[in-house]
Amino acid sequence: MTDTLVFYSGPDPFDAWRDALTPYLGDSVRIENADAVTRADDVRFALVWKPPSGFFDPFANLDLVINLGAGVDQLVARDDLPDVPITRLSDPKMGQMMASFVLFSVLRHAREIPHFEAAQARKEWAYRHPRAASEITVAVLGLGQLGALAATEIARQGFNTHGWATKPQTLKDVTVHCGDEALGPLLNQADIVVCMLPLTPTTHERLDANSFAEMKPGAAFINVSRGEVVDESALVEALLSGHLSGATLDVFQHEPLAPDHPLWTIPGVLITPHLASVALPKSAAPQIAANIKAIQNGEALSNEVSRVRGY
Repeated sequence: MTDTLVFYSGPDPFDAWRDALTPYLGDSVRIENADAVTRADDVRFALVWKPPSGFFDPFANLDLVINLGAGVDQLVARDDLPDVPITRLSDPKMGQMMASFVLFSVLRHAREIPHFEAAQARKEWAYRHPRAASEITVAVLGLGQLGALAATEIARQGFNTHGWATKPQTLKDVTVHCGDEALGPLLNQADIVVCMLPLTPTTHERLDANSFAEMKPGAAFINVSRGEVVDESALVEALLSGHLSGATLDVFQHEPLAPDHPLWTIPGVLITPHLASVALPKSAAPQIAANIKAIQNGEALSNEVSRVRGY
């Protein structure tokens, strides 16, 4: 019997993932798209992104679920998830992609690009003298693998960089703050706030009306983590009132963002369709194959998810 890997993802092309994985798995694993599985009992591995409800039911011999991305919140929250190990992707190129997007977003606000975009629409030569990076305080909320890399890259560009995390850690040129009591004072001093918090039961709408009120008047907000971490109505109010100067938003509570959502038309807001970082088949294939072989050989997994923590 040949073990089978079943693949499911709405946005990701099956052929690209099959072709990237085949050189590492050879004949030891058959790779099949979800709608073309020939023998459900042979499926031991699932490589998935947001599969539909009941997706796992036919696969009685499943031994491993691989999440096709770094964020696993929607996967671990399911009530139909089998009691098998779950791993997430931890691809350096995904980290680089995220760090570059976050840096772009920080520079967008640090160099006041929304101001110049609005001036261009008015055909107005609206000069503003730029500030030095060292005069701009950036706070990165969430210092996991992606957040830490982004914070380090921001610091490398000379910004006064701070991070907020659940436990102490050391990052080059980044001042790290820990604990709930440290969040408010950090928000109050930051010119730009970057949300990179994982979505867990404790972070759901963690950034609420109180959090936005604590932010420095005129601050900018960036969210590249999960929309549900933010009270979206409170964010809209903070933007419409002028308390926040603008935002760069890649994630939302409901995706795609509804055409009538007020965020589309608020000045200074840039909306992108959840693309800050995506899994790349060629660079992610080796770690996926390594975990599949670890299951086959009874060895330890890498990047295994804790269902208790939610990441």
